[in-house]
Amino acid sequence: MLNGDVGIESWPVLRQLAGNDRLGRGEAARSKRTDALRARTGDADRVVDSVCPYCAVGCGQKVYVKDEKVIQIEGDPASPISRGRLCPKGSASKQLVTSPGRQTKVLYRRPHGTEWEPLDLDEAMDMIADRVLDARRRGWQDTFEGKPVRRTMGIASLGGATLDNEENYLIKKLWSALGAIQIENQARI
Repeated sequence: MLNGDVGIESWPVLRQLAGNDRLGRGEAARSKRTDALRARTGDADRVVDSVCPYCAVGCGQKVYVKDEKVIQIEGDPASPISRGRLCPKGSASKQLVTSPGRQTKVLYRRPHGTEWEPLDLDEAMDMIADRVLDARRRGWQDTFEGKPVRRTMGIASLGGATLDNEENYLIKKLWSALGAIQIENQARI
């Protein structure tokens, strides 16, 4: 015993010097606490192979599921594209699905208002549709400098960085069908 109550077992350096693990890469570096640790993915019911949706790279992901809930998302080491690595958006994709701060209802702040109020989804969708159609109508151009253009200058779209490829594709198709030409997304980090 060292200091009367501390044995060689509790000091990794002493285990390293006194034992056969001189480089401290095996048993000398371990402790009871280390041995008790378990990977957070160890009790997953299943692992689902997936692809990160946040840009066109297509990094492979392993999605760990327990009780039908996502408990962890990691890079897939078998992916020839990302070799197990994920960018900040891919690494945070679990938070975007499970975060307690994630908004799950429609909030609306009236013109000149200072507070957000909950709004029924159908009412919100009707308001959006009315405003889009009105902006399209007011900004419509059949011709420009004598040439047919059939477009609206009343609508522009700027997608956010948390939109995935499929959402960006659908947004591009929607706004193009409505005649908008000012369409951009921010599907980069």
